[in-house]
Amino acid sequence: MKISLFPATWKLFQLSKYDLHKILDIALSCGGDFSEIFLEYKIYNFINMEEDIIKETAENIIQGLGIRVISGEKTGYGYTNDLSFEKIKKTALTAAAIASGNAIKNPSPLRFFPLEQNFYPISIAAHKETLEKKIVLVKRSYLAAQKFDQKIKKVKVTLLDHNQSITVANSEGKISSDVRPLVKLVCLSIAEKRGRKEAGFYGGGGRVGLEYFVNELTPEKIGQEASKEALLLLEAIEPPAGEMPVVLAPGHSGVLIHEAVGHLLEADFNRKKTSIFWDKMGKKVGSSQINIYDNPTIPYFRGSYNIDDEGTVPKETLLIEKGKIVGLLQDRLSAQLMKAPLTGHGRRQDYTCIPLPRMSNTYIDKGEYTPEEIIKSVNRGFYAHKYQGGQVEDSGKFTFSISSGFLIERGKLKAPVKQATLIGTNIDILKKIEMVGSDLEYSLQTGTCGKEGQEIPVTDGCPTIKIAKMTVGGRK
Repeated sequence: MKISLFPATWKLFQLSKYDLHKILDIALSCGGDFSEIFLEYKIYNFINMEEDIIKETAENIIQGLGIRVISGEKTGYGYTNDLSFEKIKKTALTAAAIASGNAIKNPSPLRFFPLEQNFYPISIAAHKETLEKKIVLVKRSYLAAQKFDQKIKKVKVTLLDHNQSITVANSEGKISSDVRPLVKLVCLSIAEKRGRKEAGFYGGGGRVGLEYFVNELTPEKIGQEASKEALLLLEAIEPPAGEMPVVLAPGHSGVLIHEAVGHLLEADFNRKKTSIFWDKMGKKVGSSQINIYDNPTIPYFRGSYNIDDEGTVPKETLLIEKGKIVGLLQDRLSAQLMKAPLTGHGRRQDYTCIPLPRMSNTYIDKGEYTPEEIIKSVNRGFYAHKYQGGQVEDSGKFTFSISSGFLIERGKLKAPVKQATLIGTNIDILKKIEMVGSDLEYSLQTGTCGKEGQEIPVTDGCPTIKIAKMTVGGRK
């Protein structure tokens, strides 16, 4: 079933097909190979509650367009939120001058391509719901967290939603549009006991409407889980240090795969030879149990989209198959220079940014072991549960901070642990994966990924995974 998203963004901008064609022509006037217009109209809403009151609400509208010209390896880019034709023309000429070339090309006649499918069909987008209805959800989560235990001393709940309408038109004659809803409700709880304070976090959302918080994940559940984690950490001990078996928890541990592996399989890092994987296509870099995918087409997921920010229809991309690198995440520029097919992973933060090859929903596929079998196989080790963040170098070396975990003793989870650090290199760790669980889960639908100053919504996931040996940083 073909789905039309009219009124398309270019109609919101009161630009005709003739106007778009003329702008694309101007952008090619200095000899570029390819020109493109990215139009964006976004409504953004925000509610914050803390100290028992609704402390902040905001509604913003973002509207503007960016013009890109590609000539060989050169990219020219200009953007404007002044939508007069003269200003748009100047923006096009700016991009054209940066990416000038030898041969003058003319853009093809424009034709609109309707969507073949919609990965987030919702009845009412969150931005159309009343402020009062959203405040009720925030208060429900806040009170559930606050009343969970008397040791909970501070709670902060935030609801964010936006609706982004985009249209991409290019000199190859293609116009395509998408309307992308996005919402998340998150809670931070702080518990205190004998002067010691710990924080817990939980949340959810995705490309969904507010009915998600009725049918899938209630505000009460979000508040309670945040407080539960804060209380658990009050009893947590400092981690041991040294090399030991490490078990990665399902879902949350996907962030390690996202950072330590996913970024280094983005095409631009490989064509520039800055990724440790740049010369390893078709080569084995990990255990035969490992299969890693990036899939922008999972319904309702935070990292999903019907078209990428270059107008390309996305597809599930297999990156590592049975430990062997078989694919990269491509945007138009990298695909052109590497003579590779497009995968639909050209993404940008907004109209002020150029598209880059980026992840969407990245995960390790499920394996054959039950989580109970995996934990039982460890005599003494560490179970990594939730993550605060990490740093990864182009060489593949990484350091990840663990907000919560558990000691494993004689095949059972024992004392909770806080503030541990995982240290290693991605290829070494991939090769030391001994067991992959059958319990594939995804992380909270709240994640954001940063690259070159641009932030985009993403999701990651993995099953329970056992790594034979890994360095855990902590107390000697």
